[in-house]
Amino acid sequence: MGRTSARGGGAASGPGGGAGILRRTVARNRGRLTIGTALLAVHQIAETMVPVAIGIIVGRAISTGDTRALVVSVLGLAALFLVLTAAWRMGARFIVFAMQNEAHLLRVEVAGRILHPRGVRTDLRSGELLTVSTSDADREAWILDVIPRIVAALVAAVASAVTLLVIDVPLGLAVLIGTPLILGLMQLAAPLITRRATAAQAATARASGSATDLVSGLRPLRGLGAERAAATRYRGASGEALRSTLHAAKATGIFVGTSVTVSALLAVGVAGVAGWFALQGRITIGELITVVGLSQFIIEPLGTLARMPGFLATARASADRLALVLDAAPMVPAGSQALPPRVTLELTDVSYRSLRGLDLHAHPGELVGVLAHRPQDAEALAHLLSGHVAPDDHGGTVTVGGVHLADIDLAQARGAVLVEPHNSDLFAGTVGSNVVAGSPDADHTEVRRALTASAAVDVVDAHPDGLDLPVTDRGASLSGGQRQRVALARALLSQAPVLVLHDPTTAVDAVTEQAIAEGISRLRHGVNGHEAPERVHTTVLITSSPALLAVADRVLVLDEGRVVREGTHTDLATADENYRKVVLR
Repeated sequence: MGRTSARGGGAASGPGGGAGILRRTVARNRGRLTIGTALLAVHQIAETMVPVAIGIIVGRAISTGDTRALVVSVLGLAALFLVLTAAWRMGARFIVFAMQNEAHLLRVEVAGRILHPRGVRTDLRSGELLTVSTSDADREAWILDVIPRIVAALVAAVASAVTLLVIDVPLGLAVLIGTPLILGLMQLAAPLITRRATAAQAATARASGSATDLVSGLRPLRGLGAERAAATRYRGASGEALRSTLHAAKATGIFVGTSVTVSALLAVGVAGVAGWFALQGRITIGELITVVGLSQFIIEPLGTLARMPGFLATARASADRLALVLDAAPMVPAGSQALPPRVTLELTDVSYRSLRGLDLHAHPGELVGVLAHRPQDAEALAHLLSGHVAPDDHGGTVTVGGVHLADIDLAQARGAVLVEPHNSDLFAGTVGSNVVAGSPDADHTEVRRALTASAAVDVVDAHPDGLDLPVTDRGASLSGGQRQRVALARALLSQAPVLVLHDPTTAVDAVTEQAIAEGISRLRHGVNGHEAPERVHTTVLITSSPALLAVADRVLVLDEGRVVREGTHTDLATADENYRKVVLR
């Protein structure tokens, strides 16, 4: 039964968009967030009481010359500062811990989704995914800092207004009415700031993705002479990110500047009116000092409220980008059927990328060669067989033992069909840890056989450390040929029932290539008098190497996305001129 190609897929059971991620962040940190917010509110109340205390000291101790009252007042002021400092330190500790913990949880969650065996359906490139899992995870956690600051600033504004009401009703009403007006004006600009922050972060992520692609593909770009074109593309993406960032910063700067100015004018107005009231005798000198102090102090919480929409917009934008990964549907289904005992690989009328109506079958114990005249056909075939393609993204059927590959239990399917891509990565560690990465229980004899078959035994024996030879990230400490042979040894050691190798010998010389061809055939298919493997293996070699094609039982020739010729290497080399031009060049 054919499967049509379509984008999309079922919805994932994620947090529910950026707003859902923010709500979840607040919910799972509510304990520390509540305590931290309460302590910061206490800090702001204590800050508000400082000018009140100073006014009381001036009015009741200094003006009257009461030494005892002065001493008691100073001790009270010291206690107030002690409460103020302790509340800030402890509150900040709770908030910072919650932020760092949440950022860590988000990084782990995003990495888990990206690395999940079922994959994740997203159009984000690797560099953008890196930005989401790092910068966006940190910025989303800012919501745990924004909420306490907003609450604490509002508490300070209300406490100041109440104090002013006690001193003089019009002064208190000015703050009570003016503060909501300022907050309302700030909310009018919040959507604009959010849009610009989102655009800036998206542009920055694209630039990061372009940079990652440029660095990871630098070697082949040099081989093609395309460094200049790639650098031009990165400069364009970087310029776009700079323009978007400046655009967002301009809006935020104007917004904050205007808000702070209005807040300062309110504070100055309150202080001026208080001075006029003092001249009229309506309030005392101590109360005037308190009002002036509160007028100066209130600028800080109002300024905080002015800056918070920008931080809130950044947190929301990062949450929206996190949702692109966390809410994304899995790429492939989990599957539930058991792996059939006979692992026969069959592709029927498959259409995927450049493939058009491809029919291919490989029986247990068979070594099949595939020569693709077009590189895109080879890439499409290898990627399709890797199991990372959603069933709805290709036409036709891919079956293993007569069962759709997507219907087989995912772990069993990945264990049954292993695809070693043309560009394989090695992990930081040692040669030995890389070879046994997929087969940790392999014994020394099995490891040695895999190393011999892949000609990687030369890499091990040529160095005093042997299997303990250090390997840096992505195998950068090894040559291209050494990386390729170590990766091939890792694939061979897995003893997968179906092993698909895509150009496994492009970085080695002809002599080594011949040794690898014989090693693969001997290890997986028991030829040349050697004992056959315990399990009947199937091997598919996607290559143009004459040495590898020569050991294949039969060779399929792909052109225009389908099989156009089939036969042994010898027969095709004799009868097909195009085959000879590609293989025997």
